[in-house]
Amino acid sequence: MTTETTRPTRPSLDDPRVAIPGSSSWYEPAPTPQTERQAEFLNLRDGEMFINMGPQHPSTHGVLRIIVKVNGEQVIDLDPVLGYLHRGVEKLCENADYHQAICYTDPLEYVSSLFCEAAPVAAFEKLMDVEVPRRAQYIRVLTMELNRIASHTLFQGWMALDLGGLTPILWSFIERDEIVDMLAALTGQKLLYNYYRIGGVNGDLNHEFMSRLGAWMSRAAKHIDSNLGLMNENELFVRRTRDLGTLDAATALRMGVTGPNLRASGVPFDLRRDRPYLVYPELEFDVPTRTEGDALARYLVRIEEIKQSIRIIDQVLHEMPDGPVMAKLPRLIRPRPGRAFGAVEGPRGVYGVYAISDGTDQPFRMRIHDPSFVHLQLVGPLTRGNLIADTMAVMASLDPVMGGVDK
Repeated sequence: MTTETTRPTRPSLDDPRVAIPGSSSWYEPAPTPQTERQAEFLNLRDGEMFINMGPQHPSTHGVLRIIVKVNGEQVIDLDPVLGYLHRGVEKLCENADYHQAICYTDPLEYVSSLFCEAAPVAAFEKLMDVEVPRRAQYIRVLTMELNRIASHTLFQGWMALDLGGLTPILWSFIERDEIVDMLAALTGQKLLYNYYRIGGVNGDLNHEFMSRLGAWMSRAAKHIDSNLGLMNENELFVRRTRDLGTLDAATALRMGVTGPNLRASGVPFDLRRDRPYLVYPELEFDVPTRTEGDALARYLVRIEEIKQSIRIIDQVLHEMPDGPVMAKLPRLIRPRPGRAFGAVEGPRGVYGVYAISDGTDQPFRMRIHDPSFVHLQLVGPLTRGNLIADTMAVMASLDPVMGGVDK
């Protein structure tokens, strides 16, 4: 007769009684509402439930979590949750000198980082009453418009990807890679350029950049038209985006919308025309607008802006003067006490920087106005009543970049 030996037992993480505290339950209670809006959102009626979308690509067009209240396949309400990419860039800039602060802004709108540099540089130049040489102004316009094309080209591919299409994003990266290669020849970087300086730019145009730019300009229009055929002639894409997420002009203005999202609702506001800076007043270009205000209109406005950017680049190449590319400034920048606001028309709207100087070599305060942060408040109103699958289409048409949202 054998007796069973009693062996000491050790807790195992495979045992749910160990992995899960005894006080926990499978269904955590909803948080206590702190505002009327939270009380309305957390109130579930018969047949309604919460689902999570994100934070990952391509579900939410970036590092963004969305809590969606649904009834079947219909979106009843939506709450965006931010903060998954937080960096504290504004405080970093306040603890750096004026030159260092410029490079901290590069990773915000990382697909169009030249605009992130242009806004603080414009604010700092106002603080110091610096006049930028004309050749440097032309170079800034040239590089920003190239960066705008690269950003809008990627938007085209991202929007298709969020709707389930793979080919357009591959074609978009082909076009984008040509542009970043020529910008790398000029700046030394393909993504975070750190090229603009207070009073000018970091280096004149070189032979490699000009040769790459000339080759690209000779075939740019043809390549862009072939890319457009992938989506403009796609019946599925057009039908899914037409009359979806319609934003009227009054609502857009009330909610502080700028850029292509505003112009797609019929408001022809463009900072390059209405609050001119650099040499934009000397250049001829149109401000594309649409009146439909839907997801398709927001896409088409950006496509037209690509064509206008090519038109601007062509004029810059023909009219750019000779001369220095940097103003004469002391190595240690110490603006007089004061405050200034610098803004540029970025691919997503008005990108601005508000800076306060206390007379030292570091900004006393620096605050960044990012258009993607403003536009995220539209996601809820524009998706309410649509299907779950349409949420990604609406969000993609707004083209947010979460680096600037979680600054």
